[in-house]
This record gives sequence, C-alpha cells and structure tokens, in this order.
Amino acid sequence: MNRCSPDWIITHASPLLLIAALLAGPASAQSRAPFTVAESGQSFESLQDAVNSLDGGDGTIEIAPGRYKDCAVQEEGRVAFVARVPGTVVFDGGICEDKATLVLRGRASHVEGITFTRIFVADGNGAGIRMEKGNLIVVSAKFVDAQSGILSANDPASTITIDKSTFERLGLNPDVNAASHSIYVGRYGGLRVTNSRFERGTGGHYVKSRAPRIEVLNSSFDDSHGRATNYMIDLPEGAVGRIIGNSFVNGSDKDNYGTMIAVAAEERRQPSAGLVIENNRAWLVPRFPWTTTFVGSWTDEPLVVRSNALADRITTFGQR
Repeated sequence: MNRCSPDWIITHASPLLLIAALLAGPASAQSRAPFTVAESGQSFESLQDAVNSLDGGDGTIEIAPGRYKDCAVQEEGRVAFVARVPGTVVFDGGICEDKATLVLRGRASHVEGITFTRIFVADGNGAGIRMEKGNLIVVSAKFVDAQSGILSANDPASTITIDKSTFERLGLNPDVNAASHSIYVGRYGGLRVTNSRFERGTGGHYVKSRAPRIEVLNSSFDDSHGRATNYMIDLPEGAVGRIIGNSFVNGSDKDNYGTMIAVAAEERRQPSAGLVIENNRAWLVPRFPWTTTFVGSWTDEPLVVRSNALADRITTFGQR
C-alpha cells in the first residue's frame, strides 16, 4: 500500500494514521517549497502548480506550516489537501474563479487540518471550499470570518462528510445584501456532520442542506453570540436520516427566532418520514425574549422526535 495513497485516505479517513504517514518520510520533512506531492516528492511554490502536476490523477498534497494567499481548482482525479502539521496551515483570502479558496470538481477530495479565513466575493457566496462534483471528506478544518464555510452545487451521486471541524463567524457579509450559511449543501446524495462546532454566526443558517439524507451527530451549535442568524439546521426540501446527540443554544439576535430545526420549509421535494431527531439538548440565552420551537415541520409525514432535553419556553414540535 502506498504511504499516502489517495484511495486509502479518502476511503478510510483515519486522521491519526494519516498524520503518522505524512510525518514518516524524509522527503516530506525536507521539502523546499510549501506544497509537496507525497507520491512524487516534488515541491511547488503554488498550490495550483501542485494540483496541476497530478495531471488529472490521484495524489496527496502536503502543506507546510504557514499563511497563504493561494487558491486552487481541482478538475479531475482524487486529491487530498493535508496540513503537514494540523492547525498550522491558514489560507487567508485566496479566491479562485471568484468562488472559493478550493474549487473542487474531481472524482473525490479530502481536506484535513487546514484553516480558511477572509473569503469574500461580490455575490456574497465566498467559501473556503466550493464543492461542485465528487465526494468530499473534511477533517479537523476551521472556517472563520468569511461568507460561507462549505458551499456545494448538485451531485446526487456523491456525499459530503465533515468531522471535527469548526465554523465560526460565517454568514451575512455587511457589504452584500444577502445571507450566506456556514454550510450550504445543494442536491448532493447525502451530508454527514460529526463532532463539529458552529458558533457566532453572522447571518443565514448554520447548516442548510438539500440532500435527501442527513446526519448531524455529536456536534454543537452555539448561537449565544450570533448576529441576525436563522435556523440552526435547515432541511428546506425535507430529508431522512438522524440528528442525534447535539447541543443547541439559541441566541437573542435572530433573523428568525421561531424554529431551531426546520424540515421542508420551502417545498416537500423528497421524503422526510422517519427522520430521527433524538437525544439532543437545547436551551436559550438568558433574557431570551420569545418562545421557540425545537423542530418545525412543513410536512405531514411522521418524524421521530424524542428524548430531547429542552429548556423552558422551547416547544418540542410544531406543525407549520
């Protein structure tokens, strides 16, 4: 098995083993330029040059510690973008195609240990990652002080998986009269979010997904310092799946304070019957001036909403 085979990274996504593998080889440790292709040992001064060197194939790009203005577009293959030392790589303001720091439309992509910040574009949809095609795995990443964290197009054959990541101060750009979201997923096959944190939103929803399958597990949504925020989780066309073991704090500076989790608020495009929302905790900031509903449903399909610990003035379920 190759030391940093993209097949292995994307299929198994084991961060501890991946980090050990990345640190094992002398070529990685001694790279002269910041972007090194693990399989060839070649190093490049620009991230796009490193991607281009793969010639549409598969590979792992190891990134040295630093703050970069780079951006890159992946057109083909399976590519892993991995911080050599997790948490030491920051992409600051780099934008490709007037969209995002990473514009990804290959077969699959893996992003690990990287921070994305200060991504602003004229239409209000600047993102750390713009996912246009293929599977995506994001591990131990941070998205902060931008319009969007992750924004996707439509690819029903693919999925997006996010683990151990942070989304902070994302949403409305004061210079653009439009709201963005911490995560916005179009009509992908599915979205899975685990062990992640959402906080201090500046507009829009924390998670908005049009995918027919949703999993949000063991994550936190802290809106106590949010500004002009909306739903915590928005499933605007319905979805099946699980929202389990999360914590939610509803702040008082809300664009929409009436619902925390919204199901089929725009249209009933896909089934929601059997969607499980259980074992979550939700409470309100002190002096929250309204009552609110934990789960609001715009469909008459039966949802499973049970065993959630809710503070006073939070109603469990509301039929809209």
